[in-house]
Amino acid sequence: MSTLVLDNIGLLVTCDASLGEGPLGIVRDAALVVEDGRVAAIERRGAAADEQIDAGGRCVIPGFVDSHTHLVFAGDRAEEFVARMAGRPYEAGGILTTVSATAASPDDELRRLAAARRDEGLRAGITHVEVKSGYALTVEGEARLCRLAAELTDDATFLGAHVVPTGMDADDYARLVCGEMLAACRPHVRWIDVFCERGAFDEEQSRAVLEAGRAAGLGLRVHANQLGPGPGVRLGAELGAASVDHCTYLEAADIDALAGSDTVATFLPATDFATRQPYPDARRAIDAGVSVALATNTNPGSSYTTSMPFCIALAVRDMRMTLDEALLAATAGGARALGRDDLGRLSPGCRGDAVLLDAPSPAHLAYRPGVPLVAAAVQGGRIVFARG
Repeated sequence: MSTLVLDNIGLLVTCDASLGEGPLGIVRDAALVVEDGRVAAIERRGAAADEQIDAGGRCVIPGFVDSHTHLVFAGDRAEEFVARMAGRPYEAGGILTTVSATAASPDDELRRLAAARRDEGLRAGITHVEVKSGYALTVEGEARLCRLAAELTDDATFLGAHVVPTGMDADDYARLVCGEMLAACRPHVRWIDVFCERGAFDEEQSRAVLEAGRAAGLGLRVHANQLGPGPGVRLGAELGAASVDHCTYLEAADIDALAGSDTVATFLPATDFATRQPYPDARRAIDAGVSVALATNTNPGSSYTTSMPFCIALAVRDMRMTLDEALLAATAGGARALGRDDLGRLSPGCRGDAVLLDAPSPAHLAYRPGVPLVAAAVQGGRIVFARG
């Protein structure tokens, strides 16, 4: 049995209110004991172990759970970003540029690129990710991307319904997604997703994709209400999706549907930052009782960042979330969005994923935006990143 102790912790944020002070479950002057990859105990300073990290009185938080990423892709869309900053609106069709670049890249190159992005995320404190396909739009290509995504995580998602390929009828393509493509991708993934949005898939097509995925035993996720009001949020809540993501435009009926369901609203503020969309009204949703998460949406077109601290800072500054709410959304909220009870908290029995901040409290994640505050990251009781 291997034991790792993070000792001499000034402020331990467990994200489990039953373990300490306030909604973050704060324990002061603590030691976190991880045995065989799982949190075993929270003790006073001075616990003994095979391997030890001296926190030096600093803050330790759970590892971030990034529940929405597109890590497997090739190519660059910096010119699109520059044009958007000059006034061109964001449109879903830019995805096709990445589809071409990804198709031209061999497996090993895609692995190298995805691994580099995953390492970036670890350095930013992200200890678990969801990873989507969606940049192939063919049966063989989507199966390849799902297989590569599954090499990075046990929360891989089939997103064949990302956008309609050029020259193909949307209904015909949706039928392909629901049939042969789903069958080819199903062995590699846990989830199915659909982009329910103007310029992508309408309500009827989205419903067909989600119901086919559910019949195949997959959990449901939805890209919804990013570019304007639409049916995606209510559709996701109706079908029992684990998460509806973006939620930039929420009407009263959307919030009522979410509040009356177990579906998590996952906000992607870095996307709204990079596309100059309005930020979601998180305050209104939270006050109505909606369960929320934060995620990076790492992708080349609308959110090329792997920084959860950046997303937390945006949520606090521009979405009227408190620091406590934002931190919970980036940890325990992300775990809920993935249907996981073993992540996002530093509770006994949970996976030993922890982040040592070079700061006395988590408030510095928003207080010092853009500053690399992650001093070390632990994943499953193993040190996966330590700064200098």
